[in-house]
Amino acid sequence: MARAQRDGRLLLTEDKDFGDLVFRRGGRVPGIVLLRIDPAMHALKSRRLDAAIARFGDNLFGRYMTVEEARFRSRPLRR
Repeated sequence: MARAQRDGRLLLTEDKDFGDLVFRRGGRVPGIVLLRIDPAMHALKSRRLDAAIARFGDNLFGRYMTVEEARFRSRPLRR
């Protein structure tokens, strides 16, 4: 998280604990993309991540975006 914040980059993860670190513990990060797709489904993960970037682009910053098989969920990060 510190590196993402320092470098102004999105944090891409499969670990739900980052939500807790940001929303409950006040951690800071420019944006988080959480992949909630079976790790064995590499091609689907890649396609869904590409779709999220194509659809939301720079609007991923300032958001906690969850990428699932059939939908995207998003909520703003606290500033």
